[in-house]
Amino acid sequence: MIRNKYVQSWIQEMNELLSPEDIVWVDGSESQMKLFKSIACGTLELIELNQDLMPGCYLHRSDESDVCRVEDRTFICCENKIDAGFTNNWWEPNEAINKLFSIAKDSYQGRIMYVIPFSMANPNSEFCKLGIEITDSIYVALSMVTMSRVSKEVSKKFSSAGENWTKCLHCSCNCDKDERYICHFPEKNMVISVNSSYGGNALLGKKCLALRLASYMGKKEGWLAEHMLIMGIKAPYNDEVKYICASFPSGCGKTDLAMMKISEEYEKKGYSVECVGDDISWLRIGPDGRLWAMNAEHGVFGACAGINRKNNPNVLETSRKNTIFTNVILNNDNKTVWWEGLDDNPPENATDWLGDSWDKDCGRIGAQKNSRFAAPITNCPCLSKEYDNPNGVPISAIILGVKRKKMTPLVFEAQDWNHGVFIGSIMSSETTVASSGKVGVLRHDPFGMLPFCGYNMSDYLQHWIDMGAKLGDKAPKIFGVNWFRTDDKEEYIWPGFGENIRVIDWILRRCNGSLDVEMSSLGLLPKEGDIKIDGLVIDEKKFKSICNLDAKMWNDETKKIKEFYSKFDKPVPRELIEILNQS
Repeated sequence: MIRNKYVQSWIQEMNELLSPEDIVWVDGSESQMKLFKSIACGTLELIELNQDLMPGCYLHRSDESDVCRVEDRTFICCENKIDAGFTNNWWEPNEAINKLFSIAKDSYQGRIMYVIPFSMANPNSEFCKLGIEITDSIYVALSMVTMSRVSKEVSKKFSSAGENWTKCLHCSCNCDKDERYICHFPEKNMVISVNSSYGGNALLGKKCLALRLASYMGKKEGWLAEHMLIMGIKAPYNDEVKYICASFPSGCGKTDLAMMKISEEYEKKGYSVECVGDDISWLRIGPDGRLWAMNAEHGVFGACAGINRKNNPNVLETSRKNTIFTNVILNNDNKTVWWEGLDDNPPENATDWLGDSWDKDCGRIGAQKNSRFAAPITNCPCLSKEYDNPNGVPISAIILGVKRKKMTPLVFEAQDWNHGVFIGSIMSSETTVASSGKVGVLRHDPFGMLPFCGYNMSDYLQHWIDMGAKLGDKAPKIFGVNWFRTDDKEEYIWPGFGENIRVIDWILRRCNGSLDVEMSSLGLLPKEGDIKIDGLVIDEKKFKSICNLDAKMWNDETKKIKEFYSKFDKPVPRELIEILNQS
């Protein structure tokens, strides 16, 4: 039991609301986790996999309706609607709480109430934010231990925390999609999720606290919570590792890039890549005036689809032990897992993600398109020794990635910080299976934060501009990338994956000031020959086409940007309007 009157009062209140059969405090210990897994296997919430081939690994199957984030059921519940902004769904806080509590009432009857004290970011860092999640799902409890920091040492920190921690209530209920709500109360420092057990909706330390609430906290406290990976790159011309943050919309390759396995050719040249974090970055201005970033999480909640030993062995290796897989195929013969794209040897005797008999000739996909794995980040073969540094790591460059078949070049550089904020504000990508709704629809997604910014987007963009003013000449350079340009046959032109080191190399050289650039309406483009393609099987004419900006397409794009800006319910920062008018 935590000795904190505010914690004890809330736990008692939730106990009376939820009516659980029993209360279990989660301490993250190995013995407790072993017990939880045994219980979950007994209730079939988990299926134990082959412990010789995949030690510590289990399979979980979710409800058929509960397989991704649900943006239309996600709300920001603040006092004034304009503070949520037009990019968020708004709900009046008291009305929301009354509705959510009516759904949650007595929903834990016959169930265990798991109480999880956790820390996002290193608990010994000024980055640290504490939270307590209450859940009736043993799968969620196990996954929270993987994805955040849960330990007896973290629990002790609550004794001196007062009210400075986040209340996180999760109720599985009946997984009723019509009564599914994920609600954030920034002014109350609280999250409530009902009728979903999908990771992004139920692991409340992740997108809910570490992005939506933390972005609001960052605005108040003078830092940034971003949907960004953190990676370190050692290049032969630099004396030390350089660190980069990169933003991509969900399902567009953040984990792939963060754990990139570079080509043997570039390894021999002296390049190497380190992973600090694959999804969420908290960024602060350090005592030296530079921007420093820390991974807010302690695990990897990665997408399985398409991952294999050829395109990214580091990601695959990360999932090989102490991992919970969700909604993939079970090989009944050897109790391992499989998904489309893993290899060319699908199991002959298998069960699909719905629990039905499956084989490669049955005519249907066996793994859910948004199938996932939750693994400790310490599994990562290329994990940086700085991944848990309480000070974070200094950032040399920020990459803003999009998924566009046309228009956006392979790589370009912003002219300065404010121009980089403009580039971030106009990011647009094709939607993926990571969220509900139609896939492949083009939408504006500023900084990859459209589903995750916990306050008004105009204020968010102004906060970025204000951060740049504080950084001054120590601000990192900002770049845009697009790995996803296609040809007339809808085939990707750029090989991506490990070959992305060639683009990163150009970015690092630009940070060193060792390369010239070509001017364009969008930004600064590489000069011909400065991105090396020797050794690649790629059509040179097509390669040149994805490195350049089509002026007509950009003119059409500016019209769409103006239309997007017109939707803002607070004025777009004047610095961005001026840049748009000059484009």
